[in-house]
Amino acid sequence: MINALPLQAQKGRGAVSNASGRFEATTTVAVDDGWQAEHHRPALRTTVTDERPKTVITRNQSPDVPFDRSLNPYRGCEHGCVYCFARPTHAYQGLSPGLDFESRLFAKPDAPEILEQQLRKPGYKPATLAMGTNTDPYQPIERSREITRGVLDVLDRFNHPTAIVTKSDLILRDLDILSNMAARGLVSVALSVTTLDRALARRMEPRAASPTKRLHAVRALADAGVPVSVMVAPIIPAINDHEVENILAAAAGSGAAGADYILLRLPGEVKALFSEWLGRHYPDRANKALALMADHIGNPKSGQLYNAAWGRRMRGDGAYAALLAKRFAIACRQLGLNQKAAREYRHRTDIFSPPPLPPKAGDQLSLF
Repeated sequence: MINALPLQAQKGRGAVSNASGRFEATTTVAVDDGWQAEHHRPALRTTVTDERPKTVITRNQSPDVPFDRSLNPYRGCEHGCVYCFARPTHAYQGLSPGLDFESRLFAKPDAPEILEQQLRKPGYKPATLAMGTNTDPYQPIERSREITRGVLDVLDRFNHPTAIVTKSDLILRDLDILSNMAARGLVSVALSVTTLDRALARRMEPRAASPTKRLHAVRALADAGVPVSVMVAPIIPAINDHEVENILAAAAGSGAAGADYILLRLPGEVKALFSEWLGRHYPDRANKALALMADHIGNPKSGQLYNAAWGRRMRGDGAYAALLAKRFAIACRQLGLNQKAAREYRHRTDIFSPPPLPPKAGDQLSLF
């Protein structure tokens, strides 16, 4: 009989398991072999592997998002958000969407140079380049790697528009570039604020900035003239849905001009990972949370917890989703969020201009 080790939360990590990816031929299970006590499990360390892609701009045709191109300097994310919908992508690497996703990371150190090459291609037409759509461009390793800053430098020099989503106050390190781009209508930032409860934040997104630091970042960006909004994402039934109005009030008080929200999404392996997390940290609310999840996709009797249909996967359906949408709209209206100026803000594309290439050795200099 196999004595599988019980699920156990690790300090500083979100997922409580590391099940094999769905494409693997075998499944591994941690067992107690009698040689090492459960409480002596070694600490999980983060490793980073550099990769050399040929392109860094990813295209999409999704009607659910307001952009058609994005760039992610990293794969995997050390923030460890248990709900992250990007976790299943690690299975394509033969890795687990669980603890591997937040501890075995991939970086693209050549991203700035590759981006510059792509922006210089004949016929390239500029449009807002989104960052932070899959993994956070300001996760902890960015502090030393500075790949995101290098990408911003390229976008700044090319007068290319960008929109950034993050849950890290590390973005303030790049306020010099961001404020200059904002003055030309080239950038906007959305800070993800999932909860004001620091204890919940530590369990749910253990290596992300605290809610207080995120709101401080909102204020600093707004004061620097950078258009900034707050994403209440994800809203999780029975866990943080009661905080919606308070989060929006804190956002407005910190200078945010707009706000948006996304309901919890549980694609692929995220369903099992989130259910494990609920059972470990909130066993008293687990059944209620999952029942409301089934309701918000409009099919409570099926037990289904995710619907990938366009137009429904972000907002949900059913009575719970409808009530949440009304609450959010009323709160935004009362707080002055999403007013006309914020709704109509558009990034500029008319000033896009690749800077001249530096002369190469042996090039003939112009006479004029």
